Amino acid sequence: MTSQAVAWWHRSLRAIAVLNIVLWSLCALAVARAHATSCSQLLLSAAYVAGCAFRSILPVIDIPRLALVDSRLSSVSIGRSVATVAELCFAAQWALMLHQMASLSGSPLGQAVSVALVPLIVLAEGCSWYAVLTTEQRAHAAENSLWGLSAALVVAAILVIGPHRSAALYPQVVAGGAVYLAFIFAYDVPMYWSRWLADQARGRHYLSIADGWVDVRRRGTVSHRWQDWKDEVAWMSLYFTFGVWSSIWLVYASLAIRQSSAGHG
Repeated sequence: MTSQAVAWWHRSLRAIAVLNIVLWSLCALAVARAHATSCSQLLLSAAYVAGCAFRSILPVIDIPRLALVDSRLSSVSIGRSVATVAELCFAAQWALMLHQMASLSGSPLGQAVSVALVPLIVLAEGCSWYAVLTTEQRAHAAENSLWGLSAALVVAAILVIGPHRSAALYPQVVAGGAVYLAFIFAYDVPMYWSRWLADQARGRHYLSIADGWVDVRRRGTVSHRWQDWKDEVAWMSLYFTFGVWSSIWLVYASLAIRQSSAGHG
């Protein structure tokens, strides 16, 4: 049986994926009109937008191996691989923008954080893969804690750089970072930790990495039941909207920093 709520939610995700592609295309036109010489941010954003569009069309819940669409592409191994590439590109966007700002302001903290961001997210992706392969939710809590730590470091670096050096970006980064940190540490991390505690109480048997790799390559079990998806709706909806919009915003922000630098040069 297909839950009407799940069907509506999936239609919304697909519509948002189309909207995000349109927004990225408009961003690309803006970059072209500005005659920007560097397209790194735009290309990294393209990878993130495309990855999120793929996952919006073919949603998968990794550990229970559930899929919303009956497709050969609805396997955890494919979905997680797409997510890994997209999220590393997103982290690289933040690192590039922070490097720009730190270079202009001469901030050692900003430079250090810009260098540390991608390695931190590589570690987070390793935790994610470990959780997915072994089905141990505690590793997802570690993964999201690393994302939260990365966000906290970015906000701290922006605060040190100060509004006088980043007037156009300062309020958005600080406010957005505060909201993100609240969501990660008040909702996301506790959710995964409570799932791990529940698994421990039930005496769950975890897979080895080798067995997990065999398991995730199979097509996911198709489910349209609301009770299977209800705990995923909040974070997936926010991820595929505000997460993607922040990636596109980073392109504009990087362009604004570059133009400001040229204006003061």
